[in-house]
Parts: sequence; structure tokens; C-alpha cells
Amino acid sequence: MQPFSLNIGGQLREFTCPTVMGILNVTPDSFFSGSRAQSEAEIAARAAKLVTEGADFIDVGAYSTRPGAPEVSPEEEIARLRRALPIIKAVAPNTLISVDTFRADVARVSVEELGAHIINDVAGGNLDAEMFNTVAELQVPYILMHMRGTPADMQGFTTYEHVTRDVLSELGDRLQQLAMLGVNDIIVDPGFGFSKTLEQNYQLLAEMHMFDLFHRPVLAGLSRKSMAFRLLNITPEQALNATTVLNTIALQQGAAILRVHDVAEARQAVEIYCKTAPYLS
Repeated sequence: MQPFSLNIGGQLREFTCPTVMGILNVTPDSFFSGSRAQSEAEIAARAAKLVTEGADFIDVGAYSTRPGAPEVSPEEEIARLRRALPIIKAVAPNTLISVDTFRADVARVSVEELGAHIINDVAGGNLDAEMFNTVAELQVPYILMHMRGTPADMQGFTTYEHVTRDVLSELGDRLQQLAMLGVNDIIVDPGFGFSKTLEQNYQLLAEMHMFDLFHRPVLAGLSRKSMAFRLLNITPEQALNATTVLNTIALQQGAAILRVHDVAEARQAVEIYCKTAPYLS
């Protein structure tokens, strides 16, 4: 990876090695139960665990994008975040917080009222026409992920001429729109598991180095996903070792951020990779 920086509230944060983003879901139905936290005590304990294990970021989700998950109203999504973010900030005052939402109104409340630092949009602006304008007004770093359709129907949109080139093209169009609005701090996410088949996910991973052309930090969200557990005929709960393998490949392919359920194991992978990287040709 190339070193990168993010403007957080007017202060430049520099990152010279790959970083780890820990997942904290304040939902009852996210696909991996280990990431869920409902009560105040559970939220505090999960946040403390992520920080203790070495998370650089905590990504908070209040709307499950798991296929088949029930719809959550904007009001409920905001209510969940209003309950969770003050607890997380109290437990992890020095950790950067991103909010996983595709709704502009939720993004605004998260930043202006609740103090979130980053917006993580799984829809890449495609599900809310106001998201790009809102991020431009808020002037916060934005994670632009590739997805087609909606979380409910995304697996019906897996026809590509060449998956990596097509994803690059579609993300490139969105990056141009963001640049025209003055959004400077953008993290790119290829969207593993979203509107991609099993084979397409692995091709995308093998060719992830091609995302270097954007000159943006690349986030790899591979943790316990179906591309691992379906391939190996195991459950998400059994997919920790597989996740570490996927994360290691992603690091070799230039990932700047690993978004994971298991921070300690990801941190170990990062440290070993950074130690080895100077000797890799």
C-alpha cells in the first residue's frame, strides 16, 4: 500500500502502514453474531474489545445489509446510532468512528450530532441521491463501495464483461462526481460479496492491485464472508482462519484498510506483512 492521510475535523491523520477497522453492529440480525451488540453494556464491551485488540477505526452499523434482512426505517437507524455512538465515543475517545449507512439524513445526524468521523456507504451513493452532496457539505472522509442494486436484490446484478475492469469503471464515474463536488478524502472499497458471484469475488481479489490507478486508499471487507465459508462448506463462525488468509492476500494486493470482525488476528496479519514487505520484490 501507499501511505495515506485523512482530514479529520481539520487535523491531518497520517497512515504509513495498513490499518484495521473493527466492526460493531447495533443490529439484531447482522450475518455474524459476534459483531452484534444490543444493550449499553454489550456496546461498551464490544467497543472496548476492538480498541484493546488494536482497531484504528470502529465501523458502526445500524442497518443490516445481509441478503434477506428486514427493512429498517431511517428513524430506527438513527435511534440505534443515537444510543450507541455516545457509548462508543466514551469507551474509545481516541479511535476514529465510521458509520455504515447509505442514507444521507443518517450520515448528517451521525456527523453533526453524534460526532462520527467517516461515512461508509455500501451503495456508493446509488441509493440516496443526496449522499454525495451531503458528504461534500460535511467535509468528512467517505468510503465509496461498489454495489449494484440494493442489498435485497444485488445478487441479480452480477453480469460483467470483466468484473475488475467494470468495477473500476463504475467506481471511477462516482469518483469523478465526488471530485466535482469537492470531496477529497475518499477510500475505495471493491465491494466483495456485493453483486458478485463466488468466482467474481476471487478474480476481484486477485486483481485488486489494479485499484492503485485511483491513487486512493483501498478498503478490503472480506471478514467471514460467503466467498470464504461457501467455498469451504463451513459456517461464518468457522471462517476465522479463512478470513486471515483472505486478508493476507488483500494486503499483498495493496489493501490499506482491513474491515474485520476479529481485530487481533487482523492486526497480527498486518504486523507480519509490514515486517516482510521491505523484502518483497
